[in-house]
Amino acid sequence: MKPESNLMPAFVRVARVVTVAALPFSFTACTWFTDFKNQPRLEPWESFGVSVTDTMSAPRYNPQHSVPVQGTEVAGVQISYTPSPLTVDSMSSLVNPKPVTEASLENGRKFYSINCAVCHGDLGDANGTMKALNPNYGFSPSLLTESAKGRTDGYIWGMLRNGRGIMPNYARIEESDRWDVVNYVRALQGLTTLKPVIGAPGMPGMNGATVPRASATAPQKPAPFTAPTIQLTPGSSGANSATTGRDKMLPPSGAATAHDDDHDAAGAAEEMFQ
Repeated sequence: MKPESNLMPAFVRVARVVTVAALPFSFTACTWFTDFKNQPRLEPWESFGVSVTDTMSAPRYNPQHSVPVQGTEVAGVQISYTPSPLTVDSMSSLVNPKPVTEASLENGRKFYSINCAVCHGDLGDANGTMKALNPNYGFSPSLLTESAKGRTDGYIWGMLRNGRGIMPNYARIEESDRWDVVNYVRALQGLTTLKPVIGAPGMPGMNGATVPRASATAPQKPAPFTAPTIQLTPGSSGANSATTGRDKMLPPSGAATAHDDDHDAAGAAEEMFQ
């Protein structure tokens, strides 16, 4: 009688080890097999930096070669968002399209008070609340120097768009509103006929007229409701029985619908609280 071979038990043990070792990879090897949640996309405030811990680089904006539906003053494919002096200088020739009006200065004042005054001060003299909190934070330059006054409107607009040095970008301020900030800075510098109103328009937590308006570029109008209609196919001899049955389900022309009633109720509710 031949002794039992040890080859088979050894093979089984090796196979088991290989199977257990390869099991975790079987769930991750096919990265293309997903439930379509992990798609190529731009995350909010995603950085140009490679490291996920990079919080100093400027965030990304529209993908290359894309154009927002409302248009743009300077596309990312024309001038990058790099916060460098040369990039900001390249926007110096941009012409300010917003005239200096009371409405422009008031809008610029709101954005300036929220985004700029903390470092540059309400007067633009670099005596902001950051410096009052700690003199070591008083590194922001004054906007009232001859050098600052000599900068073009396009340069200041570009500084808001890209940032420079330790100043972050303020591209979250929409392009049209940035020109209002430029006008307000010019008023602080005494370069406009109209005098600026100094200080924040309201206290923290206040709303209404003390804060900037809603976005002018994001979609704000809901999709209109259109009642379905029956249109005969060109060349058809007339409506068939199925179409006639659908006609009976539709309200007659000019008749009120449940959707209209909802709008009337919503309008009455708004009037009650105005």
